[in-house]
Amino acid sequence: MGKRLKPLTDYLPKSLVPVDSVPIIEWQIRYFKKFGVDEIIVCAGYRAEQIISFFEAKDFGVGLGFSVEREALGTGGAIRHARRLIGQEDFFVINGDVITNLDLKRMAKNKNSMAVIPLRTNFGVVHLKEGKVEKFEEKPELSNYWMNAGIYYLQNDVLRVLPKVGNIEQAVFPHLAESGKLQAVTYVKPFWYSIDSHKDVDECTLKMEAIHYEEFLSA
Repeated sequence: MGKRLKPLTDYLPKSLVPVDSVPIIEWQIRYFKKFGVDEIIVCAGYRAEQIISFFEAKDFGVGLGFSVEREALGTGGAIRHARRLIGQEDFFVINGDVITNLDLKRMAKNKNSMAVIPLRTNFGVVHLKEGKVEKFEEKPELSNYWMNAGIYYLQNDVLRVLPKVGNIEQAVFPHLAESGKLQAVTYVKPFWYSIDSHKDVDECTLKMEAIHYEEFLSA
């Protein structure tokens, strides 16, 4: 629903919110094409018709399928709902609000894997020394802690254990982890943004401009 991106999301689904004048989902299509992924299934719920119309109006050079939810199913339920379109292949999953350049080739070597990146804090950190403030650090990465980057590479047999409604992160991943079947692919100092607020849009745009992100995706 993208509530923190209102009023944009009163009229647009979150995945069509523009970042550097390009909708989030178009950045994602370019990203997958960069790594040779050319068959894509879009799981859509809120304002799904706008997402479908967006793709119908432009040729992105990939095969597209749409899995439309009449009610919110969660990340696990959404993938399960799309299983008839997935077929027998292993597959990547990306959350619909992530913009990144993480190397998918590394993940493809590790089935049932998730991308993890250093944990980021939204708060500045104060460093102390002998009871005095030594220095300030603005929104550092916490290198000893890792966070889920919202990108997965999954084997087809995972489809059999997905919930009809619910999130894969809570319903499936803990069980895979307990049985030693969930791998982590670590990325240090990645370009990665989850677009949850207007501030995220601004910060991501500035970073993209600084590293010529569009040029990166056009190889």
